[in-house]
Parts: sequence; structure tokens; C-alpha cells
Amino acid sequence: MALTFIDTNQRPRTRPVPGQGEVAQILNRELCGAQNVAGTLRWLANGERFDLGAVADSHQLVYLMQGAGVITLNAKDYAVKKGAGIYLGPAETASIRVAPTGALKLFHLVVPRVKDR
Repeated sequence: MALTFIDTNQRPRTRPVPGQGEVAQILNRELCGAQNVAGTLRWLANGERFDLGAVADSHQLVYLMQGAGVITLNAKDYAVKKGAGIYLGPAETASIRVAPTGALKLFHLVVPRVKDR
């Protein structure tokens, strides 16, 4: 098995959805052959939020790498800071917004359910 090193600081950033920050793809099939996971880094500035929709047959994990913010889950707000995380099952949704002063760096993993063979 070959080893692949990905310099996440060199990955291009895009803004796929206005107001939901910058995104860099860091783990997927094209980059390193990952077949059952996709990973992104996301940077949110003041006033931005990340809305996590339900992804059918997939699980999501978001880890706060830097900053502080608020996660809304089941209509309830939770203050979070660096080191916090959230898991979402296939039918769950959530949103993450930046604390009034600051920014967030998030690591987002999406893992599809692998069908039994």
C-alpha cells in the first residue's frame, strides 16, 4: 500500500456556498484513493455559518480545530470551542456559526454507509 502525503496548507480553497466559508478538499478518491470517506477543512469568518444537511446513507463528523462558536442541533444551541465535535447520522441536520468575535476552522468528514457484500 502506497503512502500519500497531502499538504493541507497547499490545497486550494473555494467558496461553494455564499456565507458558508472557505473550503479545501483534503481527503477523497481523487487525492489519495479514499473510497469510503471524504474530508474537508472549512474556515468560517465572523457572520458566517455552516449548515449541515442530512446526507442519505452517510455519517458526518465535524471537529472544531480552532476558535469558538455555536452549534444548533434539534433547535437547541450549544456553545462550543476548540476540541469540540459533533456527529450526525444519516437523517440528522445541524448548523455551526462563529462566536460574535472570532473565526472557526472545522474538519468535516463524510462517511457513506458501506453495504455488506
